[in-house]
Amino acid sequence: MPEFNQKKLNKLIYEISNKIINLIGNLLVKDWEQRLLGLSKLSIKTIIDVGANEGQFYQKISQLFPKAKIYAFEPLPDPCKKVKAWARKQKGKVTVFNLALGDTVQEIEIQQHLFFTASSSILNTTKFCEKMYPMTKKQEKILVQQSTLDREISQLLEPPQSDILIKLDVQGYEDRVIRGGVETFAKAKACIVEISLKQLYENQAQFKDIFTLMDNLGYKYCGNLDQVCDRDGSVLFLNAVFIK
Repeated sequence: MPEFNQKKLNKLIYEISNKIINLIGNLLVKDWEQRLLGLSKLSIKTIIDVGANEGQFYQKISQLFPKAKIYAFEPLPDPCKKVKAWARKQKGKVTVFNLALGDTVQEIEIQQHLFFTASSSILNTTKFCEKMYPMTKKQEKILVQQSTLDREISQLLEPPQSDILIKLDVQGYEDRVIRGGVETFAKAKACIVEISLKQLYENQAQFKDIFTLMDNLGYKYCGNLDQVCDRDGSVLFLNAVFIK
């Protein structure tokens, strides 16, 4: 088979794999909108989606806050194209940044997981992660631009409206994003942060690290929006909700 056709076939296989895994994830987390731990009562006017992937989160959350302005950050080129395609239909409500976020401004290497791009990370996967989730083994290193949340928000022509909700899903890199966005997190009203309790990524942020950072910024931990468990019932990772 010619190399060009093989590349097209591989890309199709990767896209199908991502769709199937996302579908399974949605089936495992039913009635998501009914477990928002008080978020639905807030008058959210701005949503900042860090680690947007293909837009799974904000397409859900925008149903609850249809008038909110959305700022979506996604470093991977192909998922970002899908986010931008959706954004073009939203009448200017969605701004998309093809960027990784952290605590420094630099070009940085990211491990793109081809069979499931949502698990891609700047951090390396552990052997435990690859055993639990074999689809993470197929990786491709690419260079992306990294900035900080505070830098990007400060450069907007119009600052975000108050009553901000931040969603953070960056595969173990959460503490770096928070440190690079202290001013923005300080202005927000609520945050949803994905946190791994088992070691899925090398040098990943721990729950205690995230809790301390959020506590110092005036947030209260309000519970888990959802969580994924190992076969023995122990929690692998969760989506923690913090509200001021």
